[in-house]
Amino acid sequence: MKKKITFFILGNTGSLIKRTTVSRGFITFISTFIAICIISFGFIIYDYYSLKKDVLVAKELESDISNQHEEIASQRKQIKTFAADINSLKSKLVDLKNFEKKIRDIANIEKNANPENLFGVGGSIPEDLDTQTPITEKYNSLIREMHEQTQQFNLAAINQKKSFESLFNNLEDQRNLLASTPAIRPTNGWISSKFGYRISPFTGFREFHKGLDIATRKGAPIVATADGVVTFVGVKGLIGKVIVIDHGHGMVTRYAHVHKALKKRGDVVKRGDTIALVGNTGRSTGSHLHYEVHLNGIPVNPAKYILN
Repeated sequence: MKKKITFFILGNTGSLIKRTTVSRGFITFISTFIAICIISFGFIIYDYYSLKKDVLVAKELESDISNQHEEIASQRKQIKTFAADINSLKSKLVDLKNFEKKIRDIANIEKNANPENLFGVGGSIPEDLDTQTPITEKYNSLIREMHEQTQQFNLAAINQKKSFESLFNNLEDQRNLLASTPAIRPTNGWISSKFGYRISPFTGFREFHKGLDIATRKGAPIVATADGVVTFVGVKGLIGKVIVIDHGHGMVTRYAHVHKALKKRGDVVKRGDTIALVGNTGRSTGSHLHYEVHLNGIPVNPAKYILN
């Protein structure tokens, strides 16, 4: 037997207006339906907020992806710029090598004894990187070539540094050699006797004159004709008071018949420094400078070492 529930509806005065009777099953159905509606509504609300959250996350991801695409495009542009810079750097390295060769030719310096080429033993100049091909097509290949060429440039820079050091040392040696080579007149005046065989003004016999005689007034300045070190100041027999300068590289100059020496033994002199005053000490027919140039101990013609 189905159970029933009776509902009484009372008026304001408490009098019975209506009486309704429903079954318990109907009440249960209605309660269940309402509960299902509430639960369903709760799920709908939850799904709505979840979907809204997912939409926000999707928008953030979309923004991140867009930024990443822009960053990738910027990086690819930078990579192409770096590739162009590598090509330019290679060109400059080659120009430096050619400039070094030109200096060696002008200075008459032999080629570098180092057998290595700019890019290594037997190394040829790398081909230019292709900066026109879309980077999306050969990204990995371009990156690999850039890495290989930067390694080659590192080696080239090391080799070029060694080559420039060798060139500098050669130029320094030449500079020192030039500075140590007599190149100017030791004093002003006129040449009264040349280098070579002559008739002696004292004996009348033929003799070998080992220097130049430059006639000038007594007390005229005598200058060093090249850089060097004073190795002797004193009297040497018939040539009177003498100053001797060692210029290195087997080169020595002597200044004789001087009136007064202005330098002492051990003094370092530069080309053009005043070292003494002209006189007529020793056996002399008048005031003059007797000037000698010796190369590896052998007297040579001083006239060949006067360029002014």
